[in-house]
Amino acid sequence: MFALTFLGTSASVPSAERNHPALLLEAAGQRMLIDCGEGTQRQLLRSGAGFRRLDRILLTHGHLDHVLGIPGLFSTLGLRQTSDVMTIHGGPGTLDIVIRLLAGLWGGGRAPIAVAFAPLSGGRVIDVGDFTIDCFPVRHRDTDSFGFVFQSPARRHLLSDRLSALGVPDGPMRGELAAGRPVTIEGGRTIDPEDVMGPPGGGKKLVVIGDTETTEGLSKHVAGADLLVIEATFLDRDAPTARDYGHLTAAEAAQFAATNNVRQLMLTHLSGRYEDDEILAEATKIFPNVRIAADFDRITV
Repeated sequence: MFALTFLGTSASVPSAERNHPALLLEAAGQRMLIDCGEGTQRQLLRSGAGFRRLDRILLTHGHLDHVLGIPGLFSTLGLRQTSDVMTIHGGPGTLDIVIRLLAGLWGGGRAPIAVAFAPLSGGRVIDVGDFTIDCFPVRHRDTDSFGFVFQSPARRHLLSDRLSALGVPDGPMRGELAAGRPVTIEGGRTIDPEDVMGPPGGGKKLVVIGDTETTEGLSKHVAGADLLVIEATFLDRDAPTARDYGHLTAAEAAQFAATNNVRQLMLTHLSGRYEDDEILAEATKIFPNVRIAADFDRITV
């Protein structure tokens, strides 16, 4: 299961209701940020999530509205004397921006907490067993931008009715079968795991895409996602402006979700020039299962 808390859902100019972009992801006991706009540390506190066990930041790109919260967060974590190493993942150009930002404040290699920088190039980012993270390149205004795929594996479970019918007793034998090993029950009969296992199920796929000027070439990464989080900075009536600034319209995001059999769509990176109802109306004409993200919304996949 993936749990998402939207900490900031504005476009480049924040509003009284929307902070700069940031998203907290929690899965299998791990907690990480996707982007860290200005004020993210306060949003963590206001959401009730806090700073505990926060040791990874995935950056979609290096524009300031997505990274300016890092120095403030690091300063607070330093004052709290955290011993965790913060790993920052991003494209090489994005990491260079962050490294220079931190060095300008504290000097090279002297940030308030221990930091590791992990350049992205596409493909697997981490595999922690319970879930994987992959990244893929995204086009946005000459940046080295990336989207992220979070996936938990489908698992097979023992079928209690089959176990009972075959006479497999409660206890260690069922544990052996769950681990994929055959057992021999009373009477000498061997029970194979395939005899008592149900079909694979439970695997989940979450895709997060930050700022992007096009969805071209992204379908293979998004297809069949349980949830797609993607920007919708403009409405279709302002499509030429969207092109000029390297962003999507709500209609384009909705069409992308519909084309790729996404189950649910969450729109974020929203401009204050539009009302939420306008954005929702444009998107739902094309893709019904859509939500407009608001700061502090929480959703599970």
